[in-house]
Amino acid sequence: MIGFVRELARPENRRTAWIALLAALGGLLFGFDTGVVGSAEPYFSKALGIGSFGESWVVGSLLLGAVCGAALAGYLADAISRKWTKFVGGCIFTVAALGSAFAPNVEFLCAARFVLGLAVGTASFVAPMYISEQSPKRLRGGMTALNQVMITLGILVAYLSDYGLSGFSDNWRWMFGVEAIPGLALAVAMVVVPHTPRWLVQHDRKDEAREVLGRLRPESDVDDEIGEIEKVAGAQKRARLSLLVSPRLRPFLVVGVGLAILQQLVGINAVIYFGATILKFMGHSTNVAVYEAISLGIVNFVFAGVAALLLDVIGRRRLLVAGAVVMIASLAALGWYFSTASSFQHAQAWIGLASVLGFLAGFEISLGPVFWLMISELYPLGIRSKAMAVSTMANWLFNFLVSYFFLTMTKAIGNDGTFWFFGFFALCALGFTIWKVPETKGRSLEEIEEELGADASEAEAEVAA
Repeated sequence: MIGFVRELARPENRRTAWIALLAALGGLLFGFDTGVVGSAEPYFSKALGIGSFGESWVVGSLLLGAVCGAALAGYLADAISRKWTKFVGGCIFTVAALGSAFAPNVEFLCAARFVLGLAVGTASFVAPMYISEQSPKRLRGGMTALNQVMITLGILVAYLSDYGLSGFSDNWRWMFGVEAIPGLALAVAMVVVPHTPRWLVQHDRKDEAREVLGRLRPESDVDDEIGEIEKVAGAQKRARLSLLVSPRLRPFLVVGVGLAILQQLVGINAVIYFGATILKFMGHSTNVAVYEAISLGIVNFVFAGVAALLLDVIGRRRLLVAGAVVMIASLAALGWYFSTASSFQHAQAWIGLASVLGFLAGFEISLGPVFWLMISELYPLGIRSKAMAVSTMANWLFNFLVSYFFLTMTKAIGNDGTFWFFGFFALCALGFTIWKVPETKGRSLEEIEEELGADASEAEAEVAA
């Protein structure tokens, strides 16, 4: 950890860190909206007179938009660059946030949030891609994890903002309208950051790529990195999406999509989107639940920061295993808490809150940052953007399914059964990590592929063919 901090203190790495921080504003958009809807939900559902079906669609419409946005971004990131794709996403987010604030009915609100989802889905994987392509290998984990830190910061800021606005007339409109601020901030930030060296080389702008790297790397490293990029740039132009299901590349797809799905099936966004509602299940009033939701945001943010410091020190797999164990224990405890009599639940609400906080801590040191990091470094370079788009689409699709059916599940199998259901998939995540997930910290593509049972040279050759 000390070594990581020392590396960041070097002049060239400080510049890289600032660029990564600006790029990670894309994560802030995702996190801010996640936090806003979780606290605004009790207010807009009452104001618009909608039930659980309408609530689920207000949440789910953004997630469907994010699936479409991720698919579109897979093309745009290569066609117009990572930088300008994120700029467009910031502009769309700003306009759609204002549309949500002025929504006259639930149909308009769902439509506005679908458009918001296009921007969120675009930013969700282009941000870690941009950061990983700007960062030196020895700092790639911590730098890319900045995106997850910014997601959690966005959630925390949204909780604080929602609490501060809860006393306003039409408070939910203000809560959604404030989202325009981070959207505008992302658009402005993307004007001043450089293109990634990889995208510049892909588009035959080698001199510009050398200039960018000259500001971010020691001079002795620039030529070697340019040479490495040139080796795969031509292959990336020719890569076909269908190659992902070929025998040599399928192991990468299994790991990326598997982590994408499990990240959602443990129930993280059900807890975030419906955090205030879950706290109300414990017997708290709406205003108290909105206030206590701030503690969820604080734990999210703190442990995402811890993960960013540890990823390049102890590795990805160890954090995944440790986090999965904590999530299993926390979800089991939360299921037990809800299985007790309501009188006990109300009297011992701290047990439920502590279990939720434990679950969030476990998630933020494992599946939260590690999934986004691994899909940015796991796939062969020649097909990385397309593979990341597929994994991100799977992630958003299961985000939608879990969030949409969460309230239905609590009615069908109870709060206890719902959280035990999530606990089962946390157990699956532990098994999947031990069985399938390789360690990518400081490792070459060849070493990763050997662990996955693929042949490195043949996999890259297949992409280049």
